[in-house]
Amino acid sequence: MTTQQINRLERNLQHTKTLVVPLMKAVCWLIIMALAGQASAQKLSVAKMDALVEKQLWPAIDELSEYVSYPNDAVSAEDIAKNIAWTEKAFAKRGFQTTVLKTTSLPLVLAERSSPKATQTVLFYFHLDGQPVRPAEWNQKDPWVTVLKEKTGTTYKELGGDVPKTTVNDEWRLFGRSTSDDKGPIIMMLKALDIAQAEKQTPPFNVKIIIDTEEEKGSSGLKSALDSYKEKLKADYMIVMDGPMHSSNIPTLTFGCRGNAGFTMTTYGAITQQHSGHFGNYSPNPAFRLARLITSMKDEQGRVLIPGFYDGIAFDEATKKIMAAVPDNKQDINKTLQIADEEKVGANYQESLQYPSLNIRGMKAAVVGKGSGTIIPEEAVASFDIRLVPETDGKRMVDLVRKHIEKQGFTVLDHVPTTEERLKYAQIVFFEGSPGTPAFRTDINAPMGNWLRKAVTSGFGKDPVIIRIMGGTVPVVPFIQALKVPAVIVPLVNMDNNQHSPNENLRLGNLRTGIKTCLAILTTALP
Repeated sequence: MTTQQINRLERNLQHTKTLVVPLMKAVCWLIIMALAGQASAQKLSVAKMDALVEKQLWPAIDELSEYVSYPNDAVSAEDIAKNIAWTEKAFAKRGFQTTVLKTTSLPLVLAERSSPKATQTVLFYFHLDGQPVRPAEWNQKDPWVTVLKEKTGTTYKELGGDVPKTTVNDEWRLFGRSTSDDKGPIIMMLKALDIAQAEKQTPPFNVKIIIDTEEEKGSSGLKSALDSYKEKLKADYMIVMDGPMHSSNIPTLTFGCRGNAGFTMTTYGAITQQHSGHFGNYSPNPAFRLARLITSMKDEQGRVLIPGFYDGIAFDEATKKIMAAVPDNKQDINKTLQIADEEKVGANYQESLQYPSLNIRGMKAAVVGKGSGTIIPEEAVASFDIRLVPETDGKRMVDLVRKHIEKQGFTVLDHVPTTEERLKYAQIVFFEGSPGTPAFRTDINAPMGNWLRKAVTSGFGKDPVIIRIMGGTVPVVPFIQALKVPAVIVPLVNMDNNQHSPNENLRLGNLRTGIKTCLAILTTALP
């Protein structure tokens, strides 16, 4: 090889080195960064999550007790204002930007936190208001001062002395208004955020949290807020964290809820009450008329006889399997209800909730018991609710009932009958109906359902209970529909929590699983 060729080769090697070495360094740096990023985003193990949650249980009990100490009946705007201030401070402490949204009624709290490079947003719903309290009916001095109790026999008794803040017995319960409905779940989310922050686990999505202040009064402020804040509340998915888990206390995902329509029927006899001796067998008794009308609506097995009531409802085999997989025990349910047999609308408890129901929620005809007399009542009244499913429209269902009443030979009026109408028509019903709140249901196999199942399964090492639709109604449904966002209910509290009643409580095992459920969701990437 000549000297000239050798020099040319050396120059080429030097040029190659100049290009390759920086390129190799860049590639190595990218690999290191990718591995580091992968490590930082690595999902927490089940054991690690359990240990982290354990450390947060007593701080959670203390923070929940402080939160509960603020009375929260929405009839008092002043009390709600104090709750709003506490809530704002709690979320600001976790790095959230908080905004108080004015509405036509009580304001709402919106807490927002963005994540770097996140392109999707999850909106979480909670409410901070609670049911009214009647202190005399509670088994503690003050419903706003939490009491820790354990079960002794068939009752719960206060834990004596200073309980050491070491371990927590899952069967202990914290009693106080809104411990379960719905301040407990808010604390669970706050503690999950604390854990994620301490572990440098940034949620892989933007987080918005809307906190209702009058859910127990119908959420009128929340509904009115849509016109003004629809863009601000926009999200890709919505999670409703309200209501009880399955009775097994296995983590639960509920993909919908029934709606609620209603109507009232009044039948008439004479213009005033009549002596049953003087006018028995002569003046018609409106209670018998009402009873005949009611019995025409259902058979002895509980199935509604009104034509068209169940139209549009059918289940494929996959749906039947989902419902059959829920760990309900018919014998246990019937024993708890103390009923010998159940109605035959569905093949099992879960299936029964997939149909609209017709329920008498109250009846009246004169006086029973002390103060009663031997009279023929002047009128009889029955109030009904219709639990709706997504296949049933509230207005249509109420109209079906009205048409059925007419087919039974009654004249249906939308007002109290006049004298002329009383004398003209033999059988009159004053009918008042409302389409109420609609139902909703999200596809279990949609991306949101797959994401939540993955999150809960990875957090607990086992599948959650899947509820296709729950029997109750949440006022947030019109809000979900207006935002046009897929929604799932993630209930966190124990079924037997006495919500809306005296002695409301939170099982501490549910506090544990609730924090862990929130943490699992906050650390699982969206599809």
